[in-house]
Order: sequence, then structure tokens, then C-alpha cells
Amino acid sequence: MVGIRSVVPEDAFTAATLGTERAGHGVLIGKGLVLTIGYLITEAERIWLTLSDGRVVEGHALAYDYESGFGLVQMLAKVELPFLPVGQSARTRVGDAVVLAGAGGRACSVASRVVARQEFAGYWEYVLDDAIFTEPAHPNWGGTAMIGSKGELLGIGSLQLEQSRGRGHVNMVVPIDLLVPILDDLMRLGRANRPARPWLGVFCTEVEDQVVVVGVAERGPAHRADLRTGDIILAVDDSEVSDLAGFYRTMWSLGKAGVEVPLTIFRDGDTFDVAINSTDRAKLLKVPRIH
Repeated sequence: MVGIRSVVPEDAFTAATLGTERAGHGVLIGKGLVLTIGYLITEAERIWLTLSDGRVVEGHALAYDYESGFGLVQMLAKVELPFLPVGQSARTRVGDAVVLAGAGGRACSVASRVVARQEFAGYWEYVLDDAIFTEPAHPNWGGTAMIGSKGELLGIGSLQLEQSRGRGHVNMVVPIDLLVPILDDLMRLGRANRPARPWLGVFCTEVEDQVVVVGVAERGPAHRADLRTGDIILAVDDSEVSDLAGFYRTMWSLGKAGVEVPLTIFRDGDTFDVAINSTDRAKLLKVPRIH
């Protein structure tokens, strides 16, 4: 495991939502290749990696896959360290004992159990069909490695979520099986070799079977189309939507990034239609440079 610290320019697209200084964890999966969660390195102009022996080396943001959330960092120094073998998350079952490992050894790791495998939809236009949830939660979850009983890498920690009825917190983990089909693409191209999904830059939540706008990304398509906090998204291309996953999947089914996305909106007692020209979110992000 390595520690990750990144610095992002103040004028970066993600600076307002994710901050200009980010810190978390990463795991060595190959020679000089570190896997982490992508939001730690998005638009980073400088990345430092703290190794298990205390050394600090610089890294380069090699890739970010928006669909899975994985990010890759290439070490910019020759380092001979063991790496963690990649396992098969499909074999993970509810009740399995796992470790959420962070940089710093045992003191920075948490013995956990898998408590659920289910769909997860995030407010930032993100869906995992089969996310992994673990408990107890790691308090510094970003980029932690979910390690199985054989010492294999099964996933990367992404979020901490509060359970209902005051039952504490869980971590949401991105399954490692999502990495295997795209790893070569990420190393060669910096992204998966597939058409980018349409993106609106709208942040939403679910309230009583309704999709409610809670914010929009500045300079994004939804912002330009004047979507507002409190708007209710009733339908996409005349197909009714009542949850985040349904909203996103219906939008993505219209085509690749750039496609027009027709929405039906309820605002202040009025219902109206608006057509938004989607984009590839990567076009709005700063491209990492090697120093």
C-alpha cells in the first residue's frame, strides 16, 4: 500500500467539489503501477506517493475510468516493491471476512465483513451494477484495498455511507473485476476504449420516488440549460424516471456523449420540456502533465 497526496489547480473543473488538495491510498498492482480511486487524482498537477518504507516519490496520473471510478498512477521513480495480486471479486459473498487496508500497515487497516452486494447510484451520474459494501467502515476509505482471505485484491474503497436507523457506517467498494477488461486500455490510452457516455453535470438525489436536482456543475450542460436546485426530473425522452439509476441508464441509452437529452422538468408548479446537449465530461478536465 502507498499513501497518495495530490495537488489540483484552483481553476480545475473539479476543484470546487473535490478540493485542491486530496489525500488517500493506493495499491501497487504492477511494476510502478498504483491503483486507486479516481477522484483522488482527477486533474492533479502534482502527485506524491509515500511508500511503505517511508520514501516519498512523485507520480503521474496515468488514467481515470469514469464508469468504474478507478484511477491509475505511474510512479516516476524506479522502485522495487512487491505488488498485490488481483483476485476475482465475483467470488466474494456476503459474510466473507476481508481487510480494508490503507497505507501505514496494520494500524491503518480495518478488519471487516462484506455485508451487501447491490446496485449503487451516485449523485454525480454514476452507477455500479454490483457494488460491494463492508462493515465496520474504514475511517479514511479513499483508495483503500479490499483484501480477501488469500491476500488477493478484491476491490478499491470509494465511499463511506451512513446506514439507516442509526446502524453506523459502511464502506462502498468498487469490485476489482471491473478493472480487468479495461486495464490494458487504461495503460495505453488513459481511458477505456469505448464511447464516452453522455454527461449533463447535474447532481441529483431521490426523494419519495422522485429524482430531485440538488445542484449543477458550473460550465456543465445542465448549468447552461438553466436547470436549478429543486427541479424534479420527471422523464427522459418521454420515459418516466423515479430513481437515480433509472435516470442515468435511460439517458445513457440515448447514445454517446454529445447526444441531445430531452428532459421533462417540474418546477414551481409548472411542467415543461428542455433538451440539453450532453458532453464528454473529460473535455472539461485538465490533462495531467509529467513534470
